[in-house]
Amino acid sequence: MNLEPSHFEYLLRLADNALILGQRQSEWCGHGPVLEQDIALTNIALDQIGQARMLLAYAGKVEGKGRTEDALAFLRDAGEFRNLLLVEQPNEDWGYTILRQFFFDAFNFFLYQELCDSADAELAVIAQKAIKEITYHLRFSSEWVIRLGDGTGLSHRKMQEAVSDLWMYTGEMFLPDAIDEWAKDAGIGPSLQAIHVQWNARVREIFKEATLELPESGWMQQGGKQGIHTEHLGYILADMQFLQRAYPGLEW
Repeated sequence: MNLEPSHFEYLLRLADNALILGQRQSEWCGHGPVLEQDIALTNIALDQIGQARMLLAYAGKVEGKGRTEDALAFLRDAGEFRNLLLVEQPNEDWGYTILRQFFFDAFNFFLYQELCDSADAELAVIAQKAIKEITYHLRFSSEWVIRLGDGTGLSHRKMQEAVSDLWMYTGEMFLPDAIDEWAKDAGIGPSLQAIHVQWNARVREIFKEATLELPESGWMQQGGKQGIHTEHLGYILADMQFLQRAYPGLEW
């Protein structure tokens, strides 16, 4: 086991992305536009919470301080979370939720394809378990982007507005810092620049079918991977962590 602090930080990024987006998606439970999609998105949320559990449990082992997956999920403050800013953005409406999911799914799919061959054997096993779920997530969100973008005038307009709002959060996925470079050099994680090329190709392919326009590349928000978040994360954690904070040591 590699006790390099960067190893723990890298695992936290993967885990927190899954945990926070899973929590966001779970807000749709009982509120989906139709029953079938309500169930589908709830199941995707469960998939991502399951991935977060595996990653947090492994991160706790790598850290070596005795923190369990529950401690890492429920007893860290916002500044200790390392998720992308994209995944903490509010749901707003169905189209907004779907587009956020698609942007992340396309990134996550190519990322986990590479992680299946990670030099970190335990991470590779987790990735191999997760990639089947992530493949379905990408198919689901891609189909809905096309359906809404190339749907009615109203659905197209709302999707294009969502693109304009969310685009500034996509660049952070591909901006490597010292942790990302360490993971790449150690053979644990992939080159984010290479994934960006694949992501761009997939997004352009789906947007063409959806008759949606890509914004011009411009300034991008960043900071989530370093623990600098939007106000939205605090509200997510207030809901997610309430029981454990109110009743320390509670077990199901």
